[in-house]
Amino acid sequence: MNSSVGTRVRIKSGQSALDCPLPPSPPVPIPVAATAATLAERRMLVTALATRYAQAGRKEKTQTLDRLCAATGWHRSHARKALLAAVRPKPVNSPRGYAKYDTDVVAALLFCWTVLDRPAGKRLAPALPELVPVLRRHNELDIDDGTAKLLMEMSAATIDRRLAPHRRPARTTPRIRAGSLPRNEVPLLAWSEWDNTRPGFMEITLVGHGAGAPSGDRLHTLTATDIATGWTENRTVRMINGVSVALDEIARVLPFPVLGLDSGNHDAGVDDMLLRWCRQRRVTFTHARPARDGSHQVGQKNWSMLHAVAGEFRYDTTAELVLLNEIWAALSRLSNYFYPQQHSVPASEREGRRRKAYDTATPYHRTLRHSAVTTEDKTILADIHAGTNPADLHRQIEAMTGRLHLMAANKAAP
Repeated sequence: MNSSVGTRVRIKSGQSALDCPLPPSPPVPIPVAATAATLAERRMLVTALATRYAQAGRKEKTQTLDRLCAATGWHRSHARKALLAAVRPKPVNSPRGYAKYDTDVVAALLFCWTVLDRPAGKRLAPALPELVPVLRRHNELDIDDGTAKLLMEMSAATIDRRLAPHRRPARTTPRIRAGSLPRNEVPLLAWSEWDNTRPGFMEITLVGHGAGAPSGDRLHTLTATDIATGWTENRTVRMINGVSVALDEIARVLPFPVLGLDSGNHDAGVDDMLLRWCRQRRVTFTHARPARDGSHQVGQKNWSMLHAVAGEFRYDTTAELVLLNEIWAALSRLSNYFYPQQHSVPASEREGRRRKAYDTATPYHRTLRHSAVTTEDKTILADIHAGTNPADLHRQIEAMTGRLHLMAANKAAP
């Protein structure tokens, strides 16, 4: 007996043709969809077949898998998991962690960031636990305890993410970065061995406010930065001969004695005055080696505290001299007591890798924790810190800086 497709079937003895098993029928061709090359096309195909696959029997499931594998090139196990995952209920995602920071928290963060002159998140985060209670005590922040707790616990990454829309565009001019510039091996005047870890060894520089003019009657600002603590003081004088007077004023307000001066200027007249001043007070005096960008500690302070305030104007009048020194006095209390400053510390080795570490304390806290500073000086610093309103100081500095720039612009106008 021949089948319809020409297959020969042998009938055994004692068996009828009706009892003879039929040969297996050829597989039914499965329509194959066009190749799903892109990820979106594969998702659409899985979505279209998922419900049918979940409700189908074994044979139809096999055909659906064949169709999906042929269209996507997937392995059958992967195709089966994709079909089952498409019909599985999706869990509702919990809100991300930073969604708890509502508009009140972000507004308070923006205010704190502005008061501290817009630092980066790594510098701002360690300062918030101390700054927020101070601002609330002076009635500058009107927030409840829950908002204050969220604000003080905010991480540096969250701070940067929340403040990203409010940051200024990046500067195009090169910035001066702090560094540990080596000094000359032989100091010009030595009364004590130079020690960067002890308060009192300072870098100084003299900047002329001439708006790019090389000479002429103009004001000069002396900047002194302590290397160990970051404590910075500015004083403006009319003539270079007033540098010694400016140093005397700075030495009187510092919470530690001046032990060494490192000058970034290489003017013969300035060197002679500094040598006389240091010799009279038994202070070590040395020079920083010349560098293209002036990359030492005081160079960074010149950018963040002097050029950012004074701008590119020319100053040469008595009114500007008085106003500049008023700005420096207010800025000293704000920056030294409340501005976090990032200092590198010896790198730590963990699991065979050297990791950079930074200290983000304020100069005030570095001075308090140093054993070389007397208890009396620490008590005076604590009293000044307790009675200082950083937000009010920031407003005063902004107002005085605006007046200074207006005076210089009006003077320069034709």
